[in-house]
Amino acid sequence: MSLHDPRHYVRRVVLPSGKTIEVVYFEDAPVADATMSIAPAAPATTHDETAADLHICGGCDSNLVYPTEWEEAGATHWEVTLRCPNCEWAGTGIFEQDLVERFDEELDRGTEALVRDLKRLAHANMEDEIERFTTALLEDHIVPEDF
Repeated sequence: MSLHDPRHYVRRVVLPSGKTIEVVYFEDAPVADATMSIAPAAPATTHDETAADLHICGGCDSNLVYPTEWEEAGATHWEVTLRCPNCEWAGTGIFEQDLVERFDEELDRGTEALVRDLKRLAHANMEDEIERFTTALLEDHIVPEDF
């Protein structure tokens, strides 16, 4: 099969992890549109959602929705399973590459915020620990036999 065969093409894909791979497509597969097809987690939990922002829950408006699984679903689409920790909603849909990339950027921003908060918390805890240790030394609560 030549490189110009119309029955296949090669596309470079950047995965959510940041790795880049080349994917060879051999046939055109029908791909669903960019609106989300919802598979509710439980029969009582159904939400009519649009694919405006994947990190926003359509049921409770929480901005904490995160992916539990995602995989490529065609040349320009991804199948993503989402979960909202606030209302316990979960659903799967097929979304356009641009929407998934914006979602990935939002996840990166969230990760950066969590790392910043973790560093601040670790620093505050260390300061508190040092202060308590210093106080214990000054008040002779720690003696050489403790070591």
